[in-house]
Amino acid sequence: MKPAAFDYFAPKSIDEALALLAQHGYDAKPLAGGQSLVPTMNFRLAQPAVLVDLNGINELFFIRENSAGLRIGAMTRQRTVERSPLVQRRAPLIHETMPHIAHPQIRNRGTFGGSLAHADPASELPVLAITLNARMRVQSSRGERWVNASDFYLDLFATDLQPDELLVEIDIPDLPARTGWAFDEVSRRHGDYAMAGAAATVTLAVDGTVAAARLVYLSVGDFPTEAFLAETALIGERPTSAALAAAAEIAATQDISPGGDIHASAAYRRHLAKVLAARVLARAVDRAVERSAERGSA
Repeated sequence: MKPAAFDYFAPKSIDEALALLAQHGYDAKPLAGGQSLVPTMNFRLAQPAVLVDLNGINELFFIRENSAGLRIGAMTRQRTVERSPLVQRRAPLIHETMPHIAHPQIRNRGTFGGSLAHADPASELPVLAITLNARMRVQSSRGERWVNASDFYLDLFATDLQPDELLVEIDIPDLPARTGWAFDEVSRRHGDYAMAGAAATVTLAVDGTVAAARLVYLSVGDFPTEAFLAETALIGERPTSAALAAAAEIAATQDISPGGDIHASAAYRRHLAKVLAARVLARAVDRAVERSAERGSA
């Protein structure tokens, strides 16, 4: 099929793009990498009357570091993020996860902010944003605001973005001291949508107990799902194999309510959630121990 007729605009600045969105409201749709929007338009699942192409706005393409972490422009290509030495050094969880996203051809065109704003429950980047306590800078002709990633996702393919707003920048804070990280997912073939995936960070106290933990899933609900009960169960505990296994059990049985589809049953997703939680938590703890040892010897 071919998309329904639409008007096309190619602004060269953020202000020009925001003016178009303010003018056309719900009839307009921003075009970033197009890896999700264009197929849905071809199938006429999406029929925007106006397409606002963001690819000519150079000010949306960047990766910058500061004393607190990284800032990534919304139009930065996923492949650029994947290959960035800054990302590898300052946001290792993102660096580790990028090769799991689709295929290189998709990442060459897909954008960092586009994936976050699309809010596909099977996408990796929204999960990372929540795990890393990222903040989104959202802008409109009325002004700008910052939104915590944990507040950004509202429902299936639904975010806090208003029709006249653009996601323009993502702030990624550095990991705290003595913090480890990990990501893993299970798919039928590499590059396929994952049947389930999980990201984790674990911060150790000076005495070796767990001071903080994050465990966030993809593909087990309508939006990124944080395992709050499992996280709470780990706080103050020594991260033994038994403690991590118990947290994984809580996550799979109490924190999530997965549905079934042609790719995996609800029961199988719960099984994957348990396996993945134990796996990423253990790897995060190992890295936290390594970073603690490095800090102690510095």
